[in-house]
Amino acid sequence: MTFKLLTFNSQWMTTLHTDFVQRAFTAGILISIAAGIVGYFVITRKSTFAAHALAHIGLPGATGAALLGIPVLWGMGLFSVIGALIIGALGKKASEREVATGTVLAFSTGLGLYFANMSAGASKQMQSILFGSVLTITSDQLVIFTTVDIVLCVVLLAIFRPLLFSSLDEEVARAKGLPVTALGVVFMVMMASVITVAVPTVGTLLIFALVITPADTAAMVTRSPLRAIVMTMIICLVSIWGGLIISTMFPMPPSFVIVTISTVIWLIAKSIKALKK
Repeated sequence: MTFKLLTFNSQWMTTLHTDFVQRAFTAGILISIAAGIVGYFVITRKSTFAAHALAHIGLPGATGAALLGIPVLWGMGLFSVIGALIIGALGKKASEREVATGTVLAFSTGLGLYFANMSAGASKQMQSILFGSVLTITSDQLVIFTTVDIVLCVVLLAIFRPLLFSSLDEEVARAKGLPVTALGVVFMVMMASVITVAVPTVGTLLIFALVITPADTAAMVTRSPLRAIVMTMIICLVSIWGGLIISTMFPMPPSFVIVTISTVIWLIAKSIKALKK
C-alpha cells in the first residue's frame, strides 16, 4: 500500500485567480447566505434528519436527469421539492414527520440506485452527487444560486415571525390559530431549495457540514435568531473559503477540507460551552 504525500503548491496564488476557483468563491457566498437563512430554523425545529434525508431524496432526480440528458441540478431540485411537499403534507406533527421522512427517503434512495444502474453516465454522476465538487460549479449554476437566495430572502421576510413562533413552540402556535402545517410545508420547500444549492459543494453525504453544523455552532454561541442566522452565514463562508484556499495549497479534496473546518469550529464551540457549565 502506498500513501500520497501532501506536496505544497508553490503556484497556489495563481491558481486562486483562475476562473473556476473564482466561481467557487462566489458560490461560497451564495451558498452561505442560503444555509444561514434556513440552518437556524432546521436546528430550532429539530429537523436535522429531514435536512439529511432531503439531500438523498434528490438523488433519483439527479440520476434521472443524467439519464434524460438534462441539467442534474434541475432534476435534483424537482425531486427534493416534491419530497419536501410530501413530508410536509403527511407529517403534521414532529413525530409524524419522522415517519414520513423515513418512508420517502427509503423509496427515493432505491429509485436513485435503479436509475443509476440504467446508465453508465447516471452511475458516474452519483460520485459528484454524493461527495460534491465545488470547483466544477458553472456560471449558469451561479445564476440559479442567486435566484434561490433572492426567493428565500423574500419568503423569510414574509413569514419570519410566524415561522419563528411555530418553530419554538409548535403546540402553542397551533392553539393560537397559526397555519402550522402550511408553515411547515413552506419551510420544507425552503430547506429543499437550500440543500439543492449546497449539494454541488459537498455532496449529499456531507451536507451536514454546511446546513446543520454551522447553524448548531451559532445556536451555541447566541440565542438571538438574527445573530444566529448571520453567524451561521459567516461560519459557512469561512469553511468554504478556507477549504478552497487550503485545497489549492495542498492536493486535498475541497469537500473534505470544508467539512473539516466546519467540524473543528463546531468542536471548539462545543468545548467552550462545556467548560462554562
